[in-house]
Amino acid sequence: MEKALWYLFVGTRGGKNRARLVDALSERPRNANQLSEALDLEYNTIRYHLEKLVDHDIVETGGDDYGELYFLTDRFERHREEFDRITDRIED
Repeated sequence: MEKALWYLFVGTRGGKNRARLVDALSERPRNANQLSEALDLEYNTIRYHLEKLVDHDIVETGGDDYGELYFLTDRFERHREEFDRITDRIED
């Protein structure tokens, strides 16, 4: 998981926004539209980053297609300290 975290949050241009998504989902589950509004990012941008996070088992979905909620996975939660350590290195 540590390699995936480095790749997703530091190794690519979208890392900062992905970290923001994880932080928002740490507060509570949300759908893509709610995340778009909360983070002031385009809906399609949110969907793109969510797909990457789902593919790497950071985020999972629940609910129907329209109101589909996103949650942090149990696997990610077990690696939360690694995420925090890695994202502390992201430059502003």
